[in-house]
Amino acid sequence: MHLADVPTFFENKMKKKYFSILENLEEGKSSTASPNDKVLLIDGLNTFIRSFAVSPVTNDDGIHVGGITGFLMSIGFAIKTLQPTRVIICFDGKGGSQRRRKIFPDYKANRLVRTKLNRTNAFSDKDSEDQNMKMQLGRLVQYLDHLPVQILAPQNIEADDAIAYISKQLLTDSKIFIMSSDKDFIQLVDDRIAVWSPTKKKLYFKSDVIEDYKLPAHNYLLYRTLTGDKSDNIPGIRGTGIATLQKRLPMLFSDNIISIDNLIEECKDSKIKVMQTISESREQLELNYKLMQLNDVDISGNSKNKIMDVVRNPIGRMNSTKLKVMVIEDGVTGVFRNLEFWLRERFLRLDTHADTFNKSC
Repeated sequence: MHLADVPTFFENKMKKKYFSILENLEEGKSSTASPNDKVLLIDGLNTFIRSFAVSPVTNDDGIHVGGITGFLMSIGFAIKTLQPTRVIICFDGKGGSQRRRKIFPDYKANRLVRTKLNRTNAFSDKDSEDQNMKMQLGRLVQYLDHLPVQILAPQNIEADDAIAYISKQLLTDSKIFIMSSDKDFIQLVDDRIAVWSPTKKKLYFKSDVIEDYKLPAHNYLLYRTLTGDKSDNIPGIRGTGIATLQKRLPMLFSDNIISIDNLIEECKDSKIKVMQTISESREQLELNYKLMQLNDVDISGNSKNKIMDVVRNPIGRMNSTKLKVMVIEDGVTGVFRNLEFWLRERFLRLDTHADTFNKSC
């Protein structure tokens, strides 16, 4: 099975769907786009783990390489569809969860003990899977080093925080695409920021958030504060499903920006059990909000400086010769059937923008 085989009709359908959207994003721009006009920020570990878990691709020696090939195919598809002028791939830095664990020691505690990730029976046991996953992640970084993208993994912060900081505080004049299946990023969607779901292959603007999640993006964080996040081991308030909230707290689904204080005030005199529970849960709600909010991330000055260094530093150029050698070495020529064409179609435009940006540094 090869991840390279994306049906032509599907790609054409995606192009038509987003063509007018992307044209609108270009309105008012000059014919020569700035490298910071449209920036794609990729949640690196999220994309890699998803690819590693679901892809059955093996190389010529029968070794699982789905994490590498799936990642490259996934970002390649996003780049081809969204046509960004710059790509920054953010990984969790060492000790990235420490800040949130200081606030809530059980943060992501459910991930400390896990079963196998890969769902295709590619590995006989967890140890062999772990060893292969580390190998693939290290090799993937080597591939990325030869593409016109930037890699960011500052210590002591998560990729979510780095992406949010770049989106909301650094590149404030740029159109931003955030690529991740992590729903926490929905809270950042506004007139300038959209979220690309690699699983749904869908771009979430404000109207799409309302269509799929039934509430405006500016209240999505509060909704998640109520319901919690099982993937991060953040507990929610019992009984706060979407249907219940729509019935009992329609204010959350309005155009108004709602706060925790508004919720508590709305619920405090109610005789309905779920409303009473909410009114008595201020401490839990404030904790959840602090753990999940990304609009004003709390990161150190040192981390901010490291992020700014990457954003301002020259962008590496594409080395197609080296990439071709790596593909042959890794026995994955069957996946990238026409590597030169694949690279040119997805990365040549980025390489041109990188050259422009580097000359201005």
